[in-house]
Amino acid sequence: MVLSRELSLRQVKKISEQIQKEQIKGPSGELVKLEIFGHGALCMAVSGKCYLSLHSHNSSANRGACKQNCRKKYTVIDQESGFEIEIDNEYMMSPKDLCTINFLDEVLEAGVQVLKIEGRGRAPEYVATFIKAYREAIDSWYNGTYSEQKVADWMERLSTVYNRGFWSGYYLGQKLGEWSKTSGSQATQKKVYVGKGVHYFPKAGIAEFKIEAYDIKKGDKILITGPSTGAREIELEEMFVNDLDSERAGKGDSCTIKVPFRVRLSDKLYKIVNV
Repeated sequence: MVLSRELSLRQVKKISEQIQKEQIKGPSGELVKLEIFGHGALCMAVSGKCYLSLHSHNSSANRGACKQNCRKKYTVIDQESGFEIEIDNEYMMSPKDLCTINFLDEVLEAGVQVLKIEGRGRAPEYVATFIKAYREAIDSWYNGTYSEQKVADWMERLSTVYNRGFWSGYYLGQKLGEWSKTSGSQATQKKVYVGKGVHYFPKAGIAEFKIEAYDIKKGDKILITGPSTGAREIELEEMFVNDLDSERAGKGDSCTIKVPFRVRLSDKLYKIVNV
């Protein structure tokens, strides 16, 4: 059973208790499991009730085609007097992203068994970062090691990729939303395109890349992404340019890097920089 994201955890727990009490089962004969939205972009409206995109672009948000009207800056005009108000203090229709990792213990204790993490249309490093953090958090709760120190580390990692800021949604009883103060991402890091994969030497575990844009140097954190590779981050400890050990590789160079995974021709190379 997929529950509305407008419910509080107290309500979720009551639903879970009633399922147990009345032994409500699905077609498989097992007790119905509860699923909630655990992390990702929130709509300003009640779920499924925003029609801005449909009216403005004939593009239905309820069919996965939202044009994100709410994420923009607006000027409000009184049509009778012509008086204008520029809304410059915050993007008052653009909620911060939902994040439950810092109270995931309460979520699981409420009886939630399935957690949905936003991933559709997101970059591979976004999906990799969030799924890994939430997987660790869930496992930590089950093995009794979930702690404030771990939560702080997870939150820091989540803040490095695309986000509009984080809040707890309505799960903890909050009645009003929290709104973004800036347009776009508030991530503490960004990826910069460097080049693409050219060849992989499986016996040596070495990948060759063609540098097409920005340079890279030893000590950089690099990201390699691809349809089969996913998103893999490593620190650049050594590399060779024209068969010579080099500190830096620039545009036009071909460089080889030792990597602990297979690299494919379709893979792209980025470096991660602090914003």
